[in-house]
Amino acid sequence: MTTLIVLFNLKAGVSEADYEAFAKTLDIPTVTSLKSVSEFKVYKSLGLFGSDATPPYQYFEVIHFSTVDDLVGDMGNEPKMTDIPAKFAEMADNPVFILTKSIE
Repeated sequence: MTTLIVLFNLKAGVSEADYEAFAKTLDIPTVTSLKSVSEFKVYKSLGLFGSDATPPYQYFEVIHFSTVDDLVGDMGNEPKMTDIPAKFAEMADNPVFILTKSIE
């Protein structure tokens, strides 16, 4: 099992409401429908534990999937995925995509 963690802030002019509507109505349902994906959640930062400082990222996406090859193949076979990366790129400012695996 591989996990992709995406850290990002919204671009100037993109509202939280617009991004969250995109995530809830298109991104999450489409990505979770892919056979290789076992779970996909989006988290909104609330703060830094024990600090009043602003978190470095507004949002985090966490996607659990079988393998990178399976995910890429599934994305290529799902017509709805055609628009999602471009729409995400319009909203997210320099997202960081981190591939991870559990150490347990």
